[in-house]
Amino acid sequence: MFDALSDKFTGIFEGLRRRGALTEADVSEALREVRLAMLDADVALPVVKEFVARVRVRAVGAEVLGAVSPGQQVAKIVNDALVEALGGAGAVPLNLAAAPPVPILMVGLQGSGKTTTSGKLALRLTSREKRRVLLASLDTQRPAAQLQLAQLAERAGVASLPIVAGQTPVQIARRAMEAGRREGFDIVILDTAGRLSIDQALMDEVREIRAATNPVETLLVVDAMTGQDAVQTARAFNEAVGVTGIVLTRMDGDARGGAALSMRQVTGAPIKFSGSGEKIDALEEFHPERVAGRILGFGDIVGLVERVSETVDQDEAEKLAKKMMKGVFTLEDYAAQLKQISKMGSISSIVGMLPGMGHLKQKIEDANIDNTIFKRQGAIISSMTVKERRTPEIIKASRKKRIAAGSGTTVQDVNRLLKQFDDMSTMMKRMGKMGQKGLMRQGLGALMPQQQRPRGY
Repeated sequence: MFDALSDKFTGIFEGLRRRGALTEADVSEALREVRLAMLDADVALPVVKEFVARVRVRAVGAEVLGAVSPGQQVAKIVNDALVEALGGAGAVPLNLAAAPPVPILMVGLQGSGKTTTSGKLALRLTSREKRRVLLASLDTQRPAAQLQLAQLAERAGVASLPIVAGQTPVQIARRAMEAGRREGFDIVILDTAGRLSIDQALMDEVREIRAATNPVETLLVVDAMTGQDAVQTARAFNEAVGVTGIVLTRMDGDARGGAALSMRQVTGAPIKFSGSGEKIDALEEFHPERVAGRILGFGDIVGLVERVSETVDQDEAEKLAKKMMKGVFTLEDYAAQLKQISKMGSISSIVGMLPGMGHLKQKIEDANIDNTIFKRQGAIISSMTVKERRTPEIIKASRKKRIAAGSGTTVQDVNRLLKQFDDMSTMMKRMGKMGQKGLMRQGLGALMPQQQRPRGY
């Protein structure tokens, strides 16, 4: 989402670093570029003005102009200001400190992803917080909206309120709370109806529902792709019903990112979650410091580690590690590794979380690597017999043709896979021979093939 803004900020800071010592004029010129970059990213004008003013006060002080690395110091100041604009350090959790069932009211315009987000949130609360969740659709406007939420509830493995035709949204909300109390649910998520645009009828309906249920959290779901329209929506809902938190959807889109940077100041409410993709588990806590790090090209190592821990099967990883240390590695193991990596998301999203690697993200997306390599290699291995996977040295010309035909690839693709696997197997065998102590003593360079090793190995 923030690719364009990130590229401009990176260029600004690289220019400052090349200059060495900075004058006040240098800082002012850099801040003018920051201002233009933020406006171009669709950040609200009042937010930009306050942001630049805050940075200027610190950036023209002695701590920068007299610093050993003034360019880095300015980058640090901008990073701190970004974190503050996004809501401050640390994610803001949901407030669940109330007598059950805790009502959570989901509001927003039609098409913002409100119903899908309700399902994602229910799954998150069930799987991570171990809460019993009841989903209830109050949307009597959109055809099949209630059925859609029931299907999402089934996918998430949570309960949904039975559909009763002819009830008003307020009647459904009261019935949901009664069912929550009677059946021992911890949380009731109330998915309200949306409109194509803000109107009085929508706001009156949401006010009535809020009065009937007294929600602990009122979460506004906004489509980050709508830019300044999202900011206007947030302001209107906040003034009408009071918003306690924001969920930004389609954060994986190609929007300019201005909505995310404007939300906190416009509403005073923190961004609590961000959604990306249609998968039922694609909802993450919003960490301002991590988002700021990605914008400035600092990466998000903590987020990457969390993603690994959430998606990689620990038992499988340990089994594979033991096999690797013994020098045993088959194509079946390789296929299992491909599956684990693909669970983490696209290659471009992973690369975007690595410090200084943001510039490669777009190149990977342009090359369509995400959608081809893993699928192609997985298909090739699936087209092999069990014997071929375990003893790939038997795969000669005729077998390669059969595997290529079966996987919809070419013989060259099969050869490429086998070469990569052979290189990896060689490395695994070296690891097995050296053992952990030998690896620590000689370093990773000892694992390289002889012709690839730097001098001195």
